[in-house]
Amino acid sequence: MTCLNPSPMQYRIRIRGHLDPAWTVWFDDLTLTQNDDGTTELVGPLSDQSALYGLLARLRDLGATLLLVEQLPASGAEPVRAMSTILNSPIS
Repeated sequence: MTCLNPSPMQYRIRIRGHLDPAWTVWFDDLTLTQNDDGTTELVGPLSDQSALYGLLARLRDLGATLLLVEQLPASGAEPVRAMSTILNSPIS
């Protein structure tokens, strides 16, 4: 299969709870932000869908509850939401 867009896509992923900043190493080039509402956001580039699935698997392995997966626009456009809020259910 030919890759039509070789540049990494930017994503925002939000989980319930706060991840310790020490986990930053586990999440490569993503920025971890602990929000006042008790959530953690991971934002940054992912090279392809397999990298996205790998990240989601890591979060699942931590028992994190996934709240949002959002592909961020390259410039000024609306974000593409792949998933919105999941009520009280961990990733499975």
